[in-house]
Amino acid sequence: MRGEVMRGAVLRTVLGASGLVLMAAGGKLVWDQATHWDVLVWLAGAAVLHDGIVAPLVLAVGLLTGGLKNRGLLRGALLTAGCLTLIALPVLLRPLPTANPSVLPLDYVRGLLISLAVLLALTLLLGAVRRVRGRRRAQDVGAVER
Repeated sequence: MRGEVMRGAVLRTVLGASGLVLMAAGGKLVWDQATHWDVLVWLAGAAVLHDGIVAPLVLAVGLLTGGLKNRGLLRGALLTAGCLTLIALPVLLRPLPTANPSVLPLDYVRGLLISLAVLLALTLLLGAVRRVRGRRRAQDVGAVER
């Protein structure tokens, strides 16, 4: 048993050190390829966006959905929708069309809306399945108690 714990600790240390080395290498590449001012502005913007908008929104949704029955499912769906929107945001806010039509050739607004519709459908389906299972369990418990 002690050997397994030791191997797990060594594995975590190696993986953690590898992650730090890769992050440092990526940071150096970004630093070398961009002007230092651009990197600092991007980092500051990311911190402001996260701490000023994303984190308060997530906390507010968590508080507002606290009393609901399927709050975990709803919170997961909202968090996934937020992530999908953040991923699509750069191409949604892209500048006007360029001279090269192959730069951003797809309809990204439609793609985001389709993704959100699929997410909504899956969330509703999972909620319905949970509700049916809950009713069946309640009926089974009621039948056993009689």
